Amino acid sequence: MQGGNAGQGKANFDDIYDKPDPREYFRVLAELEYQIPQRARPVFAALLAARRRTGIADGDHAGTVLDLCCSYGVNAALLRCDLSMTDLVRHYADPSLTGLPAAELEAADRAFYAAHRRPYPPRIVGVDAAANAVGYGRRVGLLERGAAENLETGPPSAQLTATLADVGLITATGGVGYITERTFDALLRETPAPRPPWVAAFVLRIFPYDRIAETLHRHGLLTEELAGVTFPQRRFASPHERDSALDAVRARGLDPAGKEDRGQFHACFYLSRPASDVEAEPLAPLLNGLAVEAGGAEADAAGPRER
Repeated sequence: MQGGNAGQGKANFDDIYDKPDPREYFRVLAELEYQIPQRARPVFAALLAARRRTGIADGDHAGTVLDLCCSYGVNAALLRCDLSMTDLVRHYADPSLTGLPAAELEAADRAFYAAHRRPYPPRIVGVDAAANAVGYGRRVGLLERGAAENLETGPPSAQLTATLADVGLITATGGVGYITERTFDALLRETPAPRPPWVAAFVLRIFPYDRIAETLHRHGLLTEELAGVTFPQRRFASPHERDSALDAVRARGLDPAGKEDRGQFHACFYLSRPASDVEAEPLAPLLNGLAVEAGGAEADAAGPRER
């Protein structure tokens, strides 16, 4: 993960996020039915398609994505390969891989991901403070580039800054709460004018997004929330985590009925773009129903809200 600001009583999984390989990561999170990358994949794919239509993304690729709090490259695996979260969990639970040294697993994973690569996959730049995880994602071919950096505490390196001119979409599926507006400000300060990337974030309902949206607005991005739809993230790891989440949701004036009170974290989706892009194609038509389908939500048919 990017930093250490999670708070809100969330369980601490630092011990699985930066191991030499992702076997333990998938084992633990599979037990908690971790699913937000799978829910997010069709949404991100729709946004990349929209980037192609606008002419921002080039030729044979679906554009370049900068994935915040990328860990081992899970979002990259789903976007670049014809694989699901179920496939990844099954792969890393395979008994034939259980006892392999990390170096041998790495070689097996390079072949595994290469065999499942989609035609013309997007390029993914991964950013995470977990150096082992980022390095693994790079070495097995999921991340074209990786930056083991904590942008909460300092500006991006020269190497990371050099990649920003090619980035059309910044994504986050669970990082907000670990990262704040400082990370987004640090990136967008270094993004070349005149066309900033879009920012697509799935944010747990226990966390407000206002300060990040305000920061993005200062960089020329208008934020829309997909109203009436939430996305399950994972089951709570303990009664304490459940109670803390329920308290946090209620403190924000939100109703946990049918969501957190059923034992899962739920996330909202926010998309930030230049106002001209919002006017040209608002959020709901842009996703064309994919978000509702992906979220499996009991939606209320409300439209997007600007922030």
